[in-house]
Amino acid sequence: MILPSSIQEVNDAAKIEEVVGDFVNLKRRGANYSGLCPFHNEKSPSFNVNPARNIFKCFGCGKAGDPITFVMEHEQVSYPEAVRFLAKKYRIELKETESSDQQRQEQQAIDSLYLINQFAQEYFQTQLFDTDKGRSVGLSYFKQRGFREETIKKFGLGFAQNDMDGLLRAGKQKGYNTDQLKKLGLVTQYDRDFFRERVMFSIHNLTGKVIAFAGRIMAKDPKQPKYINSPETEIYYKSKVLYGIFFAKKAIRQFDECLLVEGYTDVISLHQSGIENVVASSGTALTPDQIRLIKRFTNNIKIIYDGDAAGIKAALRGLDLALAEDMNVRLVLLPDQEDPDSYIQKVGSEAFLTYLKEKGKDIVQFETELLLKEAGDDPTRRAGVLGQIANTISKIKNPLRRDEYVKVTRQVLGVDEGRMIFEVNKLLRRDLEKHQALEGVTPPSSDDSFPTEEPGYVSNPIMAEAEMSVGDEFQEKHIAHILINAGGEWYDPEHSTTVAQYVWINIEDVIDYFDSKLYKKVVVEIMQRVNQGLEISAQYFINHPDTDVRQLASTVLTSPYEFSENWELKHEVFLNQRKPEDNYFKDAEAAVKRLKLRKIGRIIADNHAKMKVINQGDVEQLLPLIKLDQKLKAMRNQLAGELGMVVVK
Repeated sequence: MILPSSIQEVNDAAKIEEVVGDFVNLKRRGANYSGLCPFHNEKSPSFNVNPARNIFKCFGCGKAGDPITFVMEHEQVSYPEAVRFLAKKYRIELKETESSDQQRQEQQAIDSLYLINQFAQEYFQTQLFDTDKGRSVGLSYFKQRGFREETIKKFGLGFAQNDMDGLLRAGKQKGYNTDQLKKLGLVTQYDRDFFRERVMFSIHNLTGKVIAFAGRIMAKDPKQPKYINSPETEIYYKSKVLYGIFFAKKAIRQFDECLLVEGYTDVISLHQSGIENVVASSGTALTPDQIRLIKRFTNNIKIIYDGDAAGIKAALRGLDLALAEDMNVRLVLLPDQEDPDSYIQKVGSEAFLTYLKEKGKDIVQFETELLLKEAGDDPTRRAGVLGQIANTISKIKNPLRRDEYVKVTRQVLGVDEGRMIFEVNKLLRRDLEKHQALEGVTPPSSDDSFPTEEPGYVSNPIMAEAEMSVGDEFQEKHIAHILINAGGEWYDPEHSTTVAQYVWINIEDVIDYFDSKLYKKVVVEIMQRVNQGLEISAQYFINHPDTDVRQLASTVLTSPYEFSENWELKHEVFLNQRKPEDNYFKDAEAAVKRLKLRKIGRIIADNHAKMKVINQGDVEQLLPLIKLDQKLKAMRNQLAGELGMVVVK
């Protein structure tokens, strides 16, 4: 493990403008720099680099952080790998704690699996290019598919001879352990090569290491499967891997879209034609882990499959999972008898992209049209379509998107909007109750949430959900912002109270009413640091071990606006007051009052709820609550007056 002192040394040495500048063309803009965001496709620069804070922030996609975070996001590597990347750049020798013998052995075992796979990939490629059988069978097959030699080498394609133990013998000669070869599925339990008489496809992980293989049979044998794959190992989990992701990740970010196809050759053919933002699910249904892998680079998926019935069903598998991850999913069906590989070779990349753009359909729209076509004029089957589409829409987490789908699909289905909303809400309630059962939470009564019986439709509960208040998170975020930015500054001229101490003294009694766990965590941690006599600084939170806290710090400390120095340099116009970010004592006062006003309103409401359930004749229980109500309202009215607000009674 890398020592904290070494991580701090890297943090101190790494300059955000230099780190980002290696990947992004930056232009100075006042005290900061700006450029086109490397994390999403944009035409106007919204990516901001702040050297003073040593952080970056994109005001388009929301990405933010310090140099280590930038490397993690851009190169898609772990925290330790990002630290090592920067240490190498700044020539810093990292100090690490000694690993135990067991840890070293485990790491060496993992490293050896990668080394053996790399050896196997090179072995298969040598067999492809340097043997008569490889050239006549394997290389001939790839060239018939239109693959150029540089493409074959780039993707690590190869050939496995019909040799009982050729790879095993070569591995032993290199000194590799037979048990490890067996674990990787390269050799069978009977000491025979697993892949024989097949063209080979190397499967890479996100960092480009070979983690598995797929082999396509060349001999015509109906008893043998067309493709066989490596077994799952410590470095290969099929459900977490997408073929081609290593070669596609940069283009996916650039175009803010991932093209999803079915086969290995589809990926290679499109990539060779210049369409590089493409991956394959390798013939399996999409899994949650694969969807989340795509989501690391984009929220937009375009599924491209064959236009036959099997292709349509394959395209629809995993649909609910993608929608549940709030992904934008479109579907393109190719002409009959065509797959992505054959079609792009027939029409070329430009016509292929035009076809994708023109024929792409929103997945919910596509499913609706498909089901209606299958149902025909049968009223029973058409009624079933409503339930199926409602089930799909209910998987969408974003209430605004759900509402839009309700409006569109109810018109296509020809049903009343209230009926459509009722069906969706019924399914939402079912999923909510399942979740609460798993969490051990008592589900609300039917009057508390979604209706269990069809109501007379008055308003749109889906829109109502979107318009519901998110509580006091805006005010809580402002408090967190002040504390991160200026918690250690002196609140008063006598230097007896810091901003953090002032804020805590005034909000300690309402901290349990915070809506956001993150903002509450930050406030509580700051007070713990104050009590321990530790420094409170923005840099501490920018380099915080918690990813969410780092993201929050980078976000609240960056603004899309800044004061132009030209006012002073050219026009001799000077500010006659502090900048807003430096006016922390007044900002703290106003923020505390606004937060307390809202929290006191919540406490008053809770107190009223308690009063309602008490028998009105029970004076002994009611009296303390009435006195508390009066006290709370007096506090509320005072705060409102100080803020110049009117309280509606």
